[in-house]
Amino acid sequence: MAFAEVMPDPNGATPVPETGGTLTVDLAAIEANWRTLARLVSTSECGAVVKANAYGLGLEAVAATLAGAGCKTFFVADIAEARRLRSRARDAMIYVLNGFLPESSAAFIEIGAQPVINSTTELAEWDAFVSERNWRGGAALHVDTGMNRLGIPVDEAAALAPRAQTENHGITLLMSHLACAETPTHPLNATQIQVFNGVRSLFRGVPASLANSSGIFLGAAAHADLARPGAALYGINPTPGQPNPMRSVVELSGRILQIREVEPGQTVGYGATWTARRPSRVAIAALGYADGLPRAIDGSEPARIGTVSIAGQPCPLIGRISMDLVCIDITDLAERAVRRGDHATFIGAGISIDDIAASAATIGYEILTHLGARCHLVYRGAAAQPASGE
Repeated sequence: MAFAEVMPDPNGATPVPETGGTLTVDLAAIEANWRTLARLVSTSECGAVVKANAYGLGLEAVAATLAGAGCKTFFVADIAEARRLRSRARDAMIYVLNGFLPESSAAFIEIGAQPVINSTTELAEWDAFVSERNWRGGAALHVDTGMNRLGIPVDEAAALAPRAQTENHGITLLMSHLACAETPTHPLNATQIQVFNGVRSLFRGVPASLANSSGIFLGAAAHADLARPGAALYGINPTPGQPNPMRSVVELSGRILQIREVEPGQTVGYGATWTARRPSRVAIAALGYADGLPRAIDGSEPARIGTVSIAGQPCPLIGRISMDLVCIDITDLAERAVRRGDHATFIGAGISIDDIAASAATIGYEILTHLGARCHLVYRGAAAQPASGE
């Protein structure tokens, strides 16, 4: 991991953070979110997407927690992630979304992972490898039902369907990906579900997977045999515009390095974009865009002003976010409510990942995967230990 992982001291002492920022991850909340989603797809299996280092929160700890909770199928982006995952989920089914590359072919056998085949060219390469090595590990077949990104076109998938009725055909999963699941009324959802079900009917006996986090909330028609939630596991709202049904998972805080007085007419930060309109007190916190706090949050623009919690009170970010520092207007706090060494909470205390994302005109996914590059990472809740059997 790129960050410093802080675990409890056996003597009960709390390690002293050596960086300005602290990222706290609630593993129990991740487990609870997975169980909530599993109940929603009760007639299907619920897997988990742990790509991008479990969306930035530590693949090993998250995978161990989910495997311990009963998750049996995981999705990662590449073979390097699959290798890390296997160390924490010895018996799990692991699918590699970026597919098969001949130069990394031997690793699939070594790790016991399965590629997601995204083109007929890739399928031919996979078949040649399987034949040469006489391996029966299997692979997923990705059908493009409207995303127009990766995946085999529907007509080519239909032509491959007779293969599924042969012995040792090697297709362990048929899958596709919803493009607009976070917008339930988008017509493409119904189109993709219909197209996928049509292809699925041609691959009788092969398990199928369509629903991502938001897709689970589209109802049973999208659930197929296996759901593969990602962002919702980590607290991002899978139902934008509606109350978030998931538990909050992360808290991000930064240590306050200095409190200073700013006179009316004086400016704060790079570009002098924020000007004090009254005698102001400004807290300088040790967190910046190098820690994943988006520079796009701009305290000089009303639509882009982020909110921080200090001493339990909301305070606005002001000026531009620097690489290592951020400025916070604490003028409305009581004089002795905050002092040097205290922490400002950027995510948590009622401020969600989605709130930060809205201030930066982006999505929670981008925020989450950029957090903690150099923060102390503190796990709480479920123990971040290897899954049973290791």
